[in-house]
Amino acid sequence: MTTTSKNATTKPVLVLGSTGKTGRRVLSGLRNAGHEVRAASRKGPTAFDWTDESTWEPAVTGAGSVYLVDAQNETAADSMRAFTQLAAARGVERLVLLSANDWVVPDGEEKLPCERAVRESGTAWTIVKPAWFFQNFSEDPFYVRQILDGEFVSSTGAGTEPFVDADDIADVAVAALTEDGHAGQTYRLTGPRLLGLDDVAEEIARATGRDIAHRDVPPEEFAVVGERQGLPGEYVELVNMLYGWIREERFAHLADGVQRALGREPRDFAAYARATAATGVWHP
Repeated sequence: MTTTSKNATTKPVLVLGSTGKTGRRVLSGLRNAGHEVRAASRKGPTAFDWTDESTWEPAVTGAGSVYLVDAQNETAADSMRAFTQLAAARGVERLVLLSANDWVVPDGEEKLPCERAVRESGTAWTIVKPAWFFQNFSEDPFYVRQILDGEFVSSTGAGTEPFVDADDIADVAVAALTEDGHAGQTYRLTGPRLLGLDDVAEEIARATGRDIAHRDVPPEEFAVVGERQGLPGEYVELVNMLYGWIREERFAHLADGVQRALGREPRDFAAYARATAATGVWHP
């Protein structure tokens, strides 16, 4: 476990992407811990837009730490580099980047350019690299619709993924934003076990008491399913690519990021499924 001291920052914490799956959880965690926060988004209390640099300086000035979610476009790394350099110049002490496992060279140097920009910013940094979120199955309309219908479709084959709870991601980010001992750390965040999509369906079925199945299809058939559900072609291509990585078991190994950052085990999918089922989101 990383040695930490509580409440190591007294300046406001700027949270980018504060309406997203992890951003809103980070925001809540910070507020619950008594920290002053700035909720940043295009239409949030603190205006921030990656495509409008005039919003950057007002958002970051006076902040002590920043939770970073990149622009997710072809110029994301350039924007990240410019913003993090501005943040360092304005006295920001900590940067925590939500990254991903995409485009990683196995057993080699991580090539994600936004990560490089953060590492080279001149301020203390922490990078979190989560697996697929549990919450995709309860907060993404594409999955929720299928689960309500009793069957969801993928092209993952028999592949497995170390799915992780978004609440664990947020807890790690809050710790890194507010406590000492996380600077220079890259935390790969996974759940406690590998799951295939058949396992996911079984856990949701058990939690809901409903008949829910997973059907594996070839990538070409999944594309047809996605089109029938009205998904944009680019989104279908992206999901098929991610499913392909699961099919290949590209990231099918557990990591200890949650344990190192928080000193506890990550939450299990079964606990998430029970809690989520109680909300009624998976019941017609």
